Amino acid sequence: MSLIAYVNGGFVPLEKAYVHIEDRGFQFADGVYEVIACYNGQFLELKAHLERLVRSCQAIRVPLPATQDELESLIRETYTRNKLDDAMLYVQVTRGVAPRIHAPAKELRPSLIITARELPAPDDEKLLNGASAITLSDIRWQRCDIKSIALLASVMGKQEAMSRGAYEAFWLAEDGHVLEGSSTNAFAVINDVLVTHPLDCHVLGGITRDIVLRIAAANDIEVCERPWKLDEQGLSECMISSTTHAVLPIVRIDDKPIGDGAPGPVTGRLRKLVLAEISVLTSA
Repeated sequence: MSLIAYVNGGFVPLEKAYVHIEDRGFQFADGVYEVIACYNGQFLELKAHLERLVRSCQAIRVPLPATQDELESLIRETYTRNKLDDAMLYVQVTRGVAPRIHAPAKELRPSLIITARELPAPDDEKLLNGASAITLSDIRWQRCDIKSIALLASVMGKQEAMSRGAYEAFWLAEDGHVLEGSSTNAFAVINDVLVTHPLDCHVLGGITRDIVLRIAAANDIEVCERPWKLDEQGLSECMISSTTHAVLPIVRIDDKPIGDGAPGPVTGRLRKLVLAEISVLTSA
């Protein structure tokens, strides 16, 4: 079965989905994106994703090429046309097509692309035994709060992690604080408190991150958004969150065990609580 994509006003088979070679997304990575999970036709936090897309477009001064209601309808239609159960919807907005000069023309028509693929499931072995990570000095730009399609640093981080037999790379600030993963948000349990870096220009406000923090607070898990380091006394667990992972335990970082080197109880509890919420959504 051929997948169907939405490209600038129409639905086409994925293998025939093209944009012009002078699209500024291709030439300059001049665009933003969202990745949205859909479970059995029920979208996870679709409104929050669209609101973040609006904020990203505003930050780079690209007009959204459709209203939020129109975007929602296009996303839902893309899901329906692809006849998937659990799906990952990718939405990309670029500044549009223009001759390759750095300063963008004022009157450009933004490009809008929506694709759908099967939602990947986390690896069973990593869920059971935990995953590993490495740390890298942060080489990214200084506006990580914008969900930019310029992801070369993240690609390099993933490559380095894979070359060292790890799953994820955590970016470290100059003072050694953990910021986030190359494609995930990062958490630690320190003295029984769930800790994650506060939102600023060095951290993307993940939708799943918000869900984790909300669910933790609602279930008597103390939460603290503050800078944190891997060598802090009382650090017993680490985990990551993302659209495709929900919550995934990290048990080794830079070849050193976290806690006792096994997934911890807070991580396990949070994963069950997040999945329970998704299950309620799916059965709605």
